[in-house]
Amino acid sequence: MSGFKNKHTDRRDDSQRAKQAMLERFKARPTADDPAILARQAERQAILEARAAREAEREARAATEAAERAAREAEEEARRKDDEERAYQERLEREAALEAERKAARDARYAARKARRK
Repeated sequence: MSGFKNKHTDRRDDSQRAKQAMLERFKARPTADDPAILARQAERQAILEARAAREAEREARAATEAAERAAREAEEEARRKDDEERAYQERLEREAALEAERKAARDARYAARKARRK
């Protein structure tokens, strides 16, 4: 049984040593006012500010591009409407000219028929 006791005590001692090592590591941690900690925090803050500035720049660029795209689309829409209106007016003029030609031909036929009767 002596071997069993030794194993148990060894495990207990190992456990106590591990707990003591963890406690020492915890106590050895630098405090919040440590210069290394403050420097790391300042570096992180600078990184966060740079990231925020890049994000703001990216958003401003996206907003500018969206405004340019909207202006371009509005211009294209206006141009397309002008083209449609011009095409519509041309079609109306062609139809009016064709109708005038038909009327002239009809009037000529009518006049020829009247001339034949006399």
